[in-house]
Amino acid sequence: MSQLPSITRPVKELIDAVDRADSADLLLDAVRDLAAARDETAVPKLIEILGYNNPGAAVAAVEGLLDIGRPAVVPLLEQLDGYNYGARAWAIRALAGIGDPRGLKELITGAGDFALSVRRAAARGLGSLRWEEVEPDLRGSAQLEVLDTLLRTTEDPEWVVRYAAVVGLQDLAIAIAPLHLEGFQAIQTRLQSLAEEDDTPAVGARAVLACTRINEN
Repeated sequence: MSQLPSITRPVKELIDAVDRADSADLLLDAVRDLAAARDETAVPKLIEILGYNNPGAAVAAVEGLLDIGRPAVVPLLEQLDGYNYGARAWAIRALAGIGDPRGLKELITGAGDFALSVRRAAARGLGSLRWEEVEPDLRGSAQLEVLDTLLRTTEDPEWVVRYAAVVGLQDLAIAIAPLHLEGFQAIQTRLQSLAEEDDTPAVGARAVLACTRINEN
């Protein structure tokens, strides 16, 4: 008889397995099992794992937090580590992927962070927030704040951050097109400028693709 999958084990047992792991490979396996449980009670441990010096485990923890979704947002916001830039970058990535508007302030702050990895994750996530969850009377001003942040971020000295900002602008343009014609036009103008003038071919090519996708939508 085959053994039952590890994800059927109690969450406490899965957490204990993470704590007992004494090698990078065992830790990665344990984190994957914990993430696969998709249990809200695993959120604190998954957030703790973001601060481990193990990128593979952090990726698995982020995936687990994304699967859990909205219930992970408040713990993430409460436990953001301002001193561990690696952990902060992973947390920002999780908030960006979940897309909950409650993370808006942290994403805007993250777009100007000292750490490149934090700026990149924040820029990518800003354009893909779930705007339908924002109160209608607050939505317009929040979108314009995001627009201003992303336009500034397209001037970042690091090309990977500018690339992420282009992706964010693409998603934002599609979201605001029916409501903010002036903002929509500002995005198109900036993307066209990046397509023609950015020093990094990858950024220019992504700006061209963004324009195409915006027009398709």
